[in-house]
Amino acid sequence: MRELKYLTAFILPVVTFAALWWPEYLCFAGVIYTFGLIPILETILRPNPVNHNEESEPVLLVNRLYDWLLYVMVPVQYGLLGLFLYQTTWGSCSVFQLLGMTGSMGMCCGSLGINVAHELGHRTSRFERLLSRLLLLTSLYMHFTIEHNRGHHKWVATPKDPATARRDESLYRFWRRCIPGVFASAWNLSCIETKNRGRSVWGPSNEILRFVVIEIVFVATIGAVIGPVAMLCFLGAALTGILQLECVNYIEHYGLRRNETSPGKFERVQPWHSWNSDHVLGRIMLFELTRHADHHYSASRKYQILRHMPDGPQLPVGYPAAMLISLIPSLWFRMMHSRLDFDSPQQPVGATVE
Repeated sequence: MRELKYLTAFILPVVTFAALWWPEYLCFAGVIYTFGLIPILETILRPNPVNHNEESEPVLLVNRLYDWLLYVMVPVQYGLLGLFLYQTTWGSCSVFQLLGMTGSMGMCCGSLGINVAHELGHRTSRFERLLSRLLLLTSLYMHFTIEHNRGHHKWVATPKDPATARRDESLYRFWRRCIPGVFASAWNLSCIETKNRGRSVWGPSNEILRFVVIEIVFVATIGAVIGPVAMLCFLGAALTGILQLECVNYIEHYGLRRNETSPGKFERVQPWHSWNSDHVLGRIMLFELTRHADHHYSASRKYQILRHMPDGPQLPVGYPAAMLISLIPSLWFRMMHSRLDFDSPQQPVGATVE
């Protein structure tokens, strides 16, 4: 039954399908589910800090169902995208319905596309990394794994990381700095790697250049074959997914800093350098992304064995609710700054083991 709880993550694509199939009634259903129903339910359900015991971890790791739950998201995401493009082109939809469907599809681009791609992007097999790139293509964010794996995990909670929010930095200022900063960092990392192999940065050996070409061709094909309205709606859904991802990045490390041990050198990433949430629905919906301290402490750990870390600072709300609160900077600062003002790493109640 442990693995079956993650089937709950498929409620969002089902709700999004309903939004696309019956846009006259349910076009905003995906948005309402993600940022309406989930935050409300998480205020009722208590957080669960329970960890798996060490003896059960090898059993969880060899259970392939956990992997297939991720793999199946690729055809689900592309199926929803196909229906979305069909409805925005040949469906008799009003501007209001187009906006609603774009928002609902954008929820899947962020929660399913980029988030599942993030998990698969940390895997070592070529098949899983290919699936990761296919999912990222649906949000036009294929450069994400380059910067995230080689940049963010190295420089998180330091001034060198574009995806770490600074104290007193609003979400809107963070978006303006982070989104181009992530691309610039990915470009630099890819170009350095290409040069180290003795290849031209303007050739097919440059990974990020290939990604940019693929994304341009993908968007142009949608515009040429399906139509300009579908293309514009797709760009809106992709942007929604990107903003959703970077909003998560904003809350994950807001105001947290690693100590500089020497010029340009920083202490090892510790559990207190990530904000965490044990709110159950957000954990399942995001495949345990909210147990973020353990992910940064050991990036190779698969989602099903990520742990509650007693030294990791805890958000008072789940990730979906925190994302909503971050849209109002004064409210966000009021909630977070009291939690940042401590003299030593925060020590929440220790984790229990099942």
